[in-house]
Amino acid sequence: MIPFGPPQWILLAVLAQRLAELVLARRNAARLLAAGGREHGAGHYRLFFLVQGGWLAALFALTPADAPLQWGWLALFLVLQAGRVWVIASLGRFWTTRIVTVPGAPLVRRGPYRYCRHPNYAIVAAEIAVLPLAFGQWEIALAASVANGLLLWHRIRVEEAALAAAR
Repeated sequence: MIPFGPPQWILLAVLAQRLAELVLARRNAARLLAAGGREHGAGHYRLFFLVQGGWLAALFALTPADAPLQWGWLALFLVLQAGRVWVIASLGRFWTTRIVTVPGAPLVRRGPYRYCRHPNYAIVAAEIAVLPLAFGQWEIALAASVANGLLLWHRIRVEEAALAAAR
């Protein structure tokens, strides 16, 4: 059995947050699809579960319960969570973990989307690197960042094509 310490409690909180976000994302995706939306890139969607689920599972299992917390990295992770909330609030009913386009729907250009084309992906990429560093797990940060980067490279291409076709 894995002993529990501060890292494991933090990781459980992150898992709870992600699960709550999946509920919201699923609800939003269902509404968008019911409004005539179309999903793109569904084939690679489960790979994100493998990468991000594996990232959390590896951190949970491989981080010692008494690992010293690196408070600067943890503070940066919390700042990233504020960015995550900003992204979700800016997209509103259009925020989902899937790529769903609705014909005639305008491209969101408020919030962080005024400054960055894909702020959600930038934030997730940073989170995947930063949280392991808060526990001294640079190997997990590196491996998960590479895997996530490869998936994002593909996903952004699929999303850009879908958005161009929807206009």
